[in-house]
Amino acid sequence: MLPEPDLTELPQRLGHEFRDPELLARALSHRSWCAEVGGQPSNERLEFLGDAVLGWVIADLSYRNHSELAEGKLTDLRKSVVNASALAEVALEIGLGKYLRLGKGEDAAGGRTKPSILSDAFEAVLGAVYVDGGPQPAFALIERLFSARMASAAQRLDRLDYKTVLQELTARQHDTAPVYLISDTGPDHDKRFFATVIVQGVAVGTGEGRSKKTAEQAAAEQAWLSLTNQSVGQEAL
Repeated sequence: MLPEPDLTELPQRLGHEFRDPELLARALSHRSWCAEVGGQPSNERLEFLGDAVLGWVIADLSYRNHSELAEGKLTDLRKSVVNASALAEVALEIGLGKYLRLGKGEDAAGGRTKPSILSDAFEAVLGAVYVDGGPQPAFALIERLFSARMASAAQRLDRLDYKTVLQELTARQHDTAPVYLISDTGPDHDKRFFATVIVQGVAVGTGEGRSKKTAEQAAAEQAWLSLTNQSVGQEAL
C-alpha cells in the first residue's frame, strides 16, 4: 500500500480548516485505494453531494453576477465551467493530485493527473467542506475559484460560431461540408490540439487550442475569413 499523503497544507489552499479532518481524507479516497485497504468508504458519496453544491453556487453566481445574460446563455455559462475538463483544471491549480489516496495500479497508471479522477475528487472535496462547515464556506470556496473563470467565459459566449457559418458558406459556394483533421501533442493533463479544415481537398484554415472544440473553432474562423475574402475578391474582378 502507498504511504498516506500529508494533508497538512491542503486546508490552507482551500481556505477551510476542517473540524473533522477525516472528511477531507475521505474526499480524497479513490475506490482503487479503498479496494486495497478494505473496509474504507470511497469519495463517491461526497462527490455526489459536491456536484449538487457546485451546481447551486454556480447557478447563484451566474444569476447575480451576469444579469445581462438570458436564461439560455446562463445555461451555457454554467456548462462552460461545470464539466470534467474545467474541474480538473481547477483541481490541478490547487495541487489536488498529490493528495489523492490511490491504489498502486491507478497511481502507476498516472491517476493523479487523470481529468476524471481529479474532477470527481474536487467535487468530493466541495462536498466535504459543505458537510464540515455548512453552506457559507462551500460558497466562499467556489466563488473564489470560479468567479474569474465565469467572467472570462461570459465574454466568450457571444462569439460567432465559426463552424456553423463555415458550413453554411461551403454549402452555398461548393455544395459540400468542411472536413476537420485533428492531431494532438503532450500528456493527458496538458494536451494541445491542432485542427486543419479541408474544403474540396484543399486546406483552408488551421487552429490550435486546449480542446478539440477550441482548435476546430479557431481553424473554422481562419477558413471562413479566407473563403469570404476570396469571394469578395472574385466579385470585385
